[in-house]
Amino acid sequence: MSVLDSIIEGVKEDLEQRKLSRAQILEAIEVAAPVRSDISAFQSSSLSLIAEVKRSSPSKGALAPIVDPALLASRYEKGGASAISVLTERRRFGGSLEDLDAVRKVVNLPILRKDFMVDQYQFLEARAHGADLVLLIVAALSKNQLADYLALTRELGMHAIVEVHTPAELEIALDNPCEFIGVNSRNLKTLEVDPVAFKELLPQIPTDVIRIAESGITTRSDVEFAVECGANAILVGEALVRAGDPEFAVQHLLGRQ
Repeated sequence: MSVLDSIIEGVKEDLEQRKLSRAQILEAIEVAAPVRSDISAFQSSSLSLIAEVKRSSPSKGALAPIVDPALLASRYEKGGASAISVLTERRRFGGSLEDLDAVRKVVNLPILRKDFMVDQYQFLEARAHGADLVLLIVAALSKNQLADYLALTRELGMHAIVEVHTPAELEIALDNPCEFIGVNSRNLKTLEVDPVAFKELLPQIPTDVIRIAESGITTRSDVEFAVECGANAILVGEALVRAGDPEFAVQHLLGRQ
């Protein structure tokens, strides 16, 4: 079993324990905060940064305790982030939907629910908790699931980031109407990072799609490499949660400090 398979197995087990009835989750969506659908910050000529609230990871273990995810997200916003990513997977990343709720209350930016979305219920759950974006990992889904989940995301008014790691996965992504495509330099099946993925895949993504470089970005030179490859947005977690001053760290990665 690959690392990805193991994570998905745990995600499904945890999901079964917290599922509400369809009537209950639809009622929760009715009273949820409205979708922040404005993605114009990502469509400007300047680089956008999605800053992540991330306590741990399968590759690095514990990263930061993050006792106050809302405060951290607020500092990201002050630093100039365009969106906030909140890990909600519990077993490997130490996240929760409570973190998502806390962040949603204090920031005015779009919120990405960062999880392994493998069940239709998770999309309803994401909207009920105020998510504006969700992550769809091509390696974790069949072609039909990807198409269905993209349609469901749109139906709920949210945006989707479609994540790829290989040319074959990118081909599958491009067979669908994608607003955002994220190239993850980390192989989720082995956890190895290879920035060559940026160089290989980002130039193949049409320029009308928002192109996000994910994983392995810790320095300004890493950012510059991703931009040279064609990224107009980056998603950063580890480097920010480990920074003594997350506000300054966001500004530095964006080249403003």
